[in-house]
Amino acid sequence: MTKSPLHSTVYVFVHGAWHSSAQWAPTQRAIAELGAASVAVDLPGHGFDAQLPSGYLLPGQPGLLTERSPIAGVTMDACADAVVTTLRQVRHYHTVVLVAHSAGGGPASLAAERAPELVDRVVYLSAFIPAGRPRFIDYFGSPENATASGQDAYLGDLEAIGALRINPLSPDPTYVEGLRETYYHDTPADRFDRWRSALSPDLPLAIPLAPITLTAPRWGRIPRTFLRCAQDRALTPAAQALMIAEADKSFPDNAFTVRTLPGDHSPFASRPRELAAAIVA
Repeated sequence: MTKSPLHSTVYVFVHGAWHSSAQWAPTQRAIAELGAASVAVDLPGHGFDAQLPSGYLLPGQPGLLTERSPIAGVTMDACADAVVTTLRQVRHYHTVVLVAHSAGGGPASLAAERAPELVDRVVYLSAFIPAGRPRFIDYFGSPENATASGQDAYLGDLEAIGALRINPLSPDPTYVEGLRETYYHDTPADRFDRWRSALSPDLPLAIPLAPITLTAPRWGRIPRTFLRCAQDRALTPAAQALMIAEADKSFPDNAFTVRTLPGDHSPFASRPRELAAAIVA
């Protein structure tokens, strides 16, 4: 029997803001059903090792609006290093595919730029591409993203806190529904309660603000795919199209392959099997 190429492929997943490796589990199961291996990275400041604001889990969440984030010092370099470390660990596979979601596109891109020999393809799932503009905020704050939801979800003074802070455990049903409508609107409210409980409250400011420089001989030579989320309310389809167009203009010798998924910003929750099929296509 001829072995499927997927059996010699590994997918390395990089999560987005406030998420962790845990949210990739349904997609990883679907990838395994298709015959491929995968591993998910926890970026510094995320996952089960993440430090939380001291009052986050206490009654009334004291200090949540003002306390400086315990992960404020996390750098983009540290996040990229975490990705490179995982890529090195799996390079014994014939094919290594790096998959990044949302804000994870920054660390994943920098990792690929630093170690292009470790990556055979990069897949961006409604993710930041620092090819045309160097910072995620440059696209997040663009006119093309002006209709995006969720701007009122951030708590306190971000510079004083040192992070973009949200409150996934908020007791306010209106606030919680705003999070769901922005990031998970295809996930029913009763299921979203479980998904939000796994989110972290803080995103280090370096992830949206640190500039990344990509070059043609390194990142630019890696084949890449963009998976558009057609009804995305967190990073609008227009903003996604802008990133793709500017990346292709900056690196015209290796344009993106573009595919479109229906629905929201978080297909790993709402349609993991469909997402897996699009990733391996």
